[in-house]
Amino acid sequence: MTQVQTGPWASSSGHTAPSCENPQSSARERWQLRHCLTLAVVDAVMIAAALTLAILTRFGEIDAKQGDFFYLEIAAVYGVAWLVTLGAAGTYETRFFGSGPEEYKRVIGASVRTLLLVAFFLYILKLDAARVFVGGAFLLGLMLLLVGRYLARVWLVRQRFQGRLTHRLLAVGAPASIDELVMELAAHPHAGLAIVGACTPSVDDHTVISGIQRIGTLDNVAAVAQAMEVDAVVVTSAATINPRVIREIAWSLEGLGVDLIIAPSLSGVAGPRITMRPIGGLALLHVDEPSFTGARRAMKTGMDWNSAALGLLVLSPFLLAIGLMIRLTDRGPALYRQTRTGLGGREFRVFKFRTMYTDAEHRLAELLDRNEGDGLLFKIKDDPRITPVGKWLRRLSLDELPQLINILLGQMSLVGPRPLPVTDSAFEGHVRRRLLVKPGITGLWQVSGRSDVSWDEAVRLDLHYVENWSIALDLAILARTVAAVARRDGAY
Repeated sequence: MTQVQTGPWASSSGHTAPSCENPQSSARERWQLRHCLTLAVVDAVMIAAALTLAILTRFGEIDAKQGDFFYLEIAAVYGVAWLVTLGAAGTYETRFFGSGPEEYKRVIGASVRTLLLVAFFLYILKLDAARVFVGGAFLLGLMLLLVGRYLARVWLVRQRFQGRLTHRLLAVGAPASIDELVMELAAHPHAGLAIVGACTPSVDDHTVISGIQRIGTLDNVAAVAQAMEVDAVVVTSAATINPRVIREIAWSLEGLGVDLIIAPSLSGVAGPRITMRPIGGLALLHVDEPSFTGARRAMKTGMDWNSAALGLLVLSPFLLAIGLMIRLTDRGPALYRQTRTGLGGREFRVFKFRTMYTDAEHRLAELLDRNEGDGLLFKIKDDPRITPVGKWLRRLSLDELPQLINILLGQMSLVGPRPLPVTDSAFEGHVRRRLLVKPGITGLWQVSGRSDVSWDEAVRLDLHYVENWSIALDLAILARTVAAVARRDGAY
């Protein structure tokens, strides 16, 4: 979503100034003010700790002297410059609270600029400050800042999952577009965006949109926004919404302290593929093609192979113990191999620890009428074919570990759409785009709901990954997989 600031805190550069600078914050903004001040205090403490430790590590005393200056004085200037740069980089803007990657990126960027600024002034003033102090304070301070921001984000996200500390939004657009936006925001409560009302173009449209009541039209957006005390108005697509209408909405919101957010209809496209290109009075969004080859893909393959090799080496005693336990309790083979469809529709044999009785395939026909899945998914909540050991293995997702062998064979990846036991012809239409990348041991579908998602939702999540994959996204999915397994959220 593209945000345009129209409130009284808009700066000449188009960026939102920190809300903590406004002494007239209304009741609905008090939590933002408190959180902003809390972040500033936490940042100051982290920076002070880093600078103090850097001095002690280098000199063993806090009042170390360099020429006519004490390092304590240099550290004070260093710390103040760091905090000012963090503020100038927008790290205290309310719209980035709890945003994760964007917040961390701004903290890192501000920290690097601080280091360059301090180094430049030390050079200009001909102060031969110890590099261990300057560089060590930077590395330690950056690490502490990110830890502090992470802890603050964890707390904020927990509050938002309970319906607190959210931004109130008024949605403007066609009912279908608003409905899609409501469902998307509901699926990501950590973003802290809650739609509390809707304005649609038609005066005859009194429908309820995903539980959100229509309470206005395009002619009274500002009045509705003011009456409902929303933080922002989000404009989605509609046949009657053109640039002139958006300009009029923006003008009507001036002076109200209400942001304007434009939500373009780019379903399934993530931020890294989108760049803004302003031309005259237009703001063009350039959408890059999905990347399936190149250096990043080679990096992903290298990470997969090295991780699989290391995993098999380190976990080999544990894997052997699991295999022995299966053999002793059921007398059947420890490993189960099944034909799955992978990259480009090519079939391969996937390795898994056997979690079902040996006659499971023969009993499948009599259980088809109990299938609780849809589309290409087959699942039964209490499948009678699963062994007692198999239930334990599935609950902890340990049955998937032998697929590290498939990664070494170049058939799978750590992260990707799950391979399904169906033929290539079963993938029709846009579903075939799942086959543009290697299948994975875990994926976006698994960490977003594991076995509880519908087929349509699973396809949507898989295609979102295929279209927008990155090394950072892979690492995030792996981290969420570990967390999901630790919580024992059910089997994949």
